[in-house]
Amino acid sequence: MEENKDFPSELRHDLASGNWVIIAKGRAKKPGSFKQKMLRNDIEEKDCPFCNIETQGAPILICTKEGEVMINGKIPENWSVVVIPNKYPALIPSLTLSRREEGGLFQTLDAVGHCELIVPRHHKKNIADFNIGEIKVLLDICQKRYLDLMHKPFVSYISMFQNYGIKAGASQNHPHFQIITTPLIDVDLLGSLSNAKKYFEEKKKCIYCQIIDWELKSKKRVVYENKHFVAVCPFASKAAFQVIISPKKHLTNFEEINEEEKNALADIAKVVSTVLRKALGDHAYNFYLHTSPCDGQEHPYYHWHWAILPKTGQMAGFELGTYIEISTIEPEKAAEHLRSYL
Repeated sequence: MEENKDFPSELRHDLASGNWVIIAKGRAKKPGSFKQKMLRNDIEEKDCPFCNIETQGAPILICTKEGEVMINGKIPENWSVVVIPNKYPALIPSLTLSRREEGGLFQTLDAVGHCELIVPRHHKKNIADFNIGEIKVLLDICQKRYLDLMHKPFVSYISMFQNYGIKAGASQNHPHFQIITTPLIDVDLLGSLSNAKKYFEEKKKCIYCQIIDWELKSKKRVVYENKHFVAVCPFASKAAFQVIISPKKHLTNFEEINEEEKNALADIAKVVSTVLRKALGDHAYNFYLHTSPCDGQEHPYYHWHWAILPKTGQMAGFELGTYIEISTIEPEKAAEHLRSYL
């Protein structure tokens, strides 16, 4: 079939998830028009619960400015990052897990899990403001908490993420990260696992490695790369300026990351966060990890990665009703614009 380069929009298929997105070239905005002013609830440091961290309950892990890591104990004056339980958890730890049915139709499962917050000390500094060493400390903490939580009862998946800005769902102005464990694997990840497994069985290759190899070859959507990682505006971007940070090497489990890889990941996270801020201003975003479940099964066909999803648009009736998201800039143009800030 002959390609119609003049057609105003494209439906693009996400090879990994199996989902489709619309790249609405007919509504396309200029790259510079996505800059936004942050919507925030300004809270002074004296009133901020995270600046007054000692009021937030017993800490799980403490890191000092000198790099010392402590488990539990009193929070010292020289703290730099603290992990604390979420005061308002959606899931609660338990040594038992019960299931119930209603009418032979509906199922209920106890919401068993762990909800934790990783809180850097600075009231306003975010990833783009941190130096590489400070980001490396956050990655160290993510790995430490993952390795501990994965062995807890009824932990099948560990979600690590940051919501930044009101539009991204952040309830506190003070930048922080969250960890939530669940006893089940969400439908979206199950779909990605199923697609990756099917592709691996048919092609004897990792679907993500194939995508990464092509992106590195074509260069059209690459934002930045270093020895171990590549950052790409994906072919089927879910939103304008979405970026995926992936290991170049086939790596299945985030928790197995080594020291050299953590330094490289800190470098690329710093660079990508900085160029996104230059391109979009102080924008709201979701930053989250996708990694293999810790459900006792092997998933050698999966490839972990971090995703950054700027809140450059708003989901409305079509997106909610069809699960087909619309982006108003081609990822190739988004990547080119971000590269201009390197």
